[in-house]
Amino acid sequence: MYQAGARVRFEWGPIGATGLAPHCEVVVVVDVLSFTTAVTVAADRGIEVYPLSMTDDNADQLARRVDAVLAQPRSAGSGVSLSPNSIRDAVDPPARIVLPSPNGSAIAHAIATSGSGCVAACLRNHRAVSRRLAITARRDAAVAVIAAGERWPDGSLRPAVEDLWGAGAVISGLADSGWSLSPEAQMAADAWASVAGADVADRLAETTSGRELMDMGYPQDVCTAAEVDSSAVVPVLDSGRFVAV
Repeated sequence: MYQAGARVRFEWGPIGATGLAPHCEVVVVVDVLSFTTAVTVAADRGIEVYPLSMTDDNADQLARRVDAVLAQPRSAGSGVSLSPNSIRDAVDPPARIVLPSPNGSAIAHAIATSGSGCVAACLRNHRAVSRRLAITARRDAAVAVIAAGERWPDGSLRPAVEDLWGAGAVISGLADSGWSLSPEAQMAADAWASVAGADVADRLAETTSGRELMDMGYPQDVCTAAEVDSSAVVPVLDSGRFVAV
């Protein structure tokens, strides 16, 4: 049960994350379009990010308590939001952002109380994440890599291939360091191998999530998510917020 015997384990969404977390030293959350990509862009600029569920009514209160800016919906058209480029392009970037989302951010917020470590990964920093884990994890400790996925209209999980690719990229790096993979983790690594040599930006734009962002007028967010290995930061959840290490 829980992919026992493998150092690298893979699951989907919040249920998968909370199921694996008690059995793993670190949970790696992957939400390529767009939460963990936004977190890496923020970390590149020295901005701390507080994850939160979209359904949490305490977002304003949290932002005031930690002296942070509460991210606005993408549709607001101004200020920082879940759009990675809104963070990249901020002329006067805040020191801290509260960044709710229904998927990656909600998962990270839940993991914060689990006792496991939590790292934000995406295509931009997958190599940096796998290298750090290979160096810092306890000998024989297990790591859970979670593809956040999206939501169907009824709120159920919609697996998102871009998150499978991002998770597989991290997993492949750990496999290169000699870590054993569960069959589920191997499947994710194989999925990444199938696109790793391709034009990732084009592949992301063809996904359901990528098309949604393109139709909403955010093609640049897809391009930013496709900046493979462009970031050396590893955002680690510490005291409720992601900080770069």
